[in-house]
Amino acid sequence: MRVAFWQVDSFAERRFAGNPAAVMVLPRWPEDAVLLTVAAENNLSETAFLVREDTGWRIRWFTPKVEVDLCGHATLAAAWVVLQSLQQGDDADRVVFASKSGALPVEREDGRLVLDFPAQPPRPSVFPEGIDAVLAKPVREVLATSGHLMCVLDSADAVRSLVPDMAAVAKLSKPGLIVTAPGEGDCDFVSRYFAPRKGIIEDPVTGSAHCVLAPFWAKRLGKAALVARQVSARGGLLWVEHAGDRVKIAGQVVPYVDGWAEI
Repeated sequence: MRVAFWQVDSFAERRFAGNPAAVMVLPRWPEDAVLLTVAAENNLSETAFLVREDTGWRIRWFTPKVEVDLCGHATLAAAWVVLQSLQQGDDADRVVFASKSGALPVEREDGRLVLDFPAQPPRPSVFPEGIDAVLAKPVREVLATSGHLMCVLDSADAVRSLVPDMAAVAKLSKPGLIVTAPGEGDCDFVSRYFAPRKGIIEDPVTGSAHCVLAPFWAKRLGKAALVARQVSARGGLLWVEHAGDRVKIAGQVVPYVDGWAEI
């Protein structure tokens, strides 16, 4: 089947920054193996697939290896596609996606798109054996959620210059590794994200990781609204707000290409 296709840069301050995501609008759901094959062909951190159902849009996300339960940057990209090209009139500034993680509203606000995601506050965890060697940096704290380990380092420079042992990262107890530190200059905190078991060596900008980071740094810094930078090679800027059991994650989207794909 022939389907509409977009690739956009999410959480980007300019083109060729942020995290590129593919968005594909399908007339119906094919077999999961087909979705996985297409995501592998796209070869991006995530591809968002959309199908219009009776009650609205349903979204699913695939890395080149697996389906994931929640993805921020590809949801931001999908919201841009829907609001820019697929919804008109009274619905031009808000969309609610049905997903494996529940209803996910996205609104246009002050030139940004704002995700409304479930908060995932991390809990203190034991230090994995040899974690300092895995990161080649002194680790000050380790926290965890059901799907992530989070390591806190001393400085933004330590996070930025990090060159982890990826084979060792793939053997950690959780599939996702967040590394974070206090920010500097124009941001409150910085981070990087690694998930080799999901087919993502390093994710350029990870919206869903900020469901973990925002509650942690809001409590640590004593304020709910924060500015975050993901200091990967491409880099990304996010505005986050911890609001009880939800996290607001805002960012900008820069379009790159649109067209058609044959599946």
